[in-house]
Amino acid sequence: MWDKLNEECGVFGVYNNESHDIASITYYALYALQHRGQESCGIAINKDGIIRGHKDLGLVNEVFNQKILDSLGQGKIAIGHCRYATCGQGMRSNAQPLIINHLKGSMALAHNGNLTNAGELRRELELSGAIFQATSDTEVIAYTITKQRLTSQSIEEAISKTMEIIKGAYCLLVMSPKKLIAARDPYGIRPLCIGKLGDTYMVASETCALESNGATFLRDVLPGEIVVIDESGIKSIKTHCTDKCHLCVFEFVYFARPDSVIEGSCVQTARQRAGSYLALEHPVQADVVIGVPDSGLDAALGFSKQSGIPYGVGLLKNKYVGRTFIQPDQLLREKTVRIKLNPIASTLKDKRVVLIDDSIVRGTTSKRIVQLIREAGAKEVHMRISAPPFKYPCYFGTDVDTQENLIAWHLTVEEIAKEINVDSLGYLSVDDVKKIAINSSCDYCVGCFTGEYPMEVPKGSQKHICEIPLGKEVDSNEEF
Repeated sequence: MWDKLNEECGVFGVYNNESHDIASITYYALYALQHRGQESCGIAINKDGIIRGHKDLGLVNEVFNQKILDSLGQGKIAIGHCRYATCGQGMRSNAQPLIINHLKGSMALAHNGNLTNAGELRRELELSGAIFQATSDTEVIAYTITKQRLTSQSIEEAISKTMEIIKGAYCLLVMSPKKLIAARDPYGIRPLCIGKLGDTYMVASETCALESNGATFLRDVLPGEIVVIDESGIKSIKTHCTDKCHLCVFEFVYFARPDSVIEGSCVQTARQRAGSYLALEHPVQADVVIGVPDSGLDAALGFSKQSGIPYGVGLLKNKYVGRTFIQPDQLLREKTVRIKLNPIASTLKDKRVVLIDDSIVRGTTSKRIVQLIREAGAKEVHMRISAPPFKYPCYFGTDVDTQENLIAWHLTVEEIAKEINVDSLGYLSVDDVKKIAINSSCDYCVGCFTGEYPMEVPKGSQKHICEIPLGKEVDSNEEF
């Protein structure tokens, strides 16, 4: 298993008022969001009120080709999704968008985030007769919306009622026969933005998906906001809006693409500022600063500029090996780092090296990278991490593990340094990680560092609770 974090998914929606190829627009947007989820992907298209879709396991260019895109046909509305499973098993039935046919019509749903009360809601739905085909919390949301739709005048009213029931982090895209609807949880933990190309509106997890189609960024969706797009234009429902966004700070540290702008701040600039703060917090005498590709590179550049230590390229990433690389046995798992990263000896030999990375989760990958650098001839290795230590699990769509698997929960910084074989180790402080996004006025979720979350989290368990295995017999008195 890679000692790196992953985020659950990326979402994209488009309402087409012009003669654009809507399938291709969605395809290119998902391609731009591929870094957010590499397990599965899908596209659903609405043509004259009929919703059709295609989804499967694999990368965007593996799941879709021109023939499949053509078969989806032209339409007025589309939503797309790329998934990484932090909640629910990695199988085709969990791929999104989900297409639902219900009493009042049809709908397609794409979701980014995790619900903290998914298990409770799923049990209630099953006891009332609901039959689930998948194991993710997205299907719980879909059932809840359709249930609320029975007593609602519109799909947006049903979504508003659903937001009073579901808890946790979510960015939703819902496509009905006539509308594209976006909703963001009242804490704004996951990013969502709106763009426009001519008279065509787009909604996406990141601005890079808008730019891939030549669209202009308009604004971020507000925490708690419901955005409704139809033939009359765009309108906003702010019933659930709150004063402050609590964005996951790791969007800036690792998840988002460097060229994206989130909550007014450029991701690349934020990562360079993280490196600058690291240099001030944890100075060191060294000959070269290098970063672990990809998200460690900008932080390394910031460290270099602040410290005056020359920046160098010390690790080369094999671009043909992604996060979906299969490791069928222990021997290959041990060799994975060597397959993905290659040291450049001319940069490292006989040098005191500052190695910058975004995180240490379990410590196994960091230890192997340090070993590669030492084998390439480095005289000293000083590691700097552009985030605080992970000590607590995440409940909101990031696969920060349970505490027993987090190295910083068990060991001190000095003990971690010894474990991964570095001469010194320094983490960015919680105070400074909140300062890296200079133009953002939002607060941040830093629960995985501090154990203090912006909302109530499940009690009595540190594991993700949304997954209920298929085929499990549930007793009406069972707690889960």
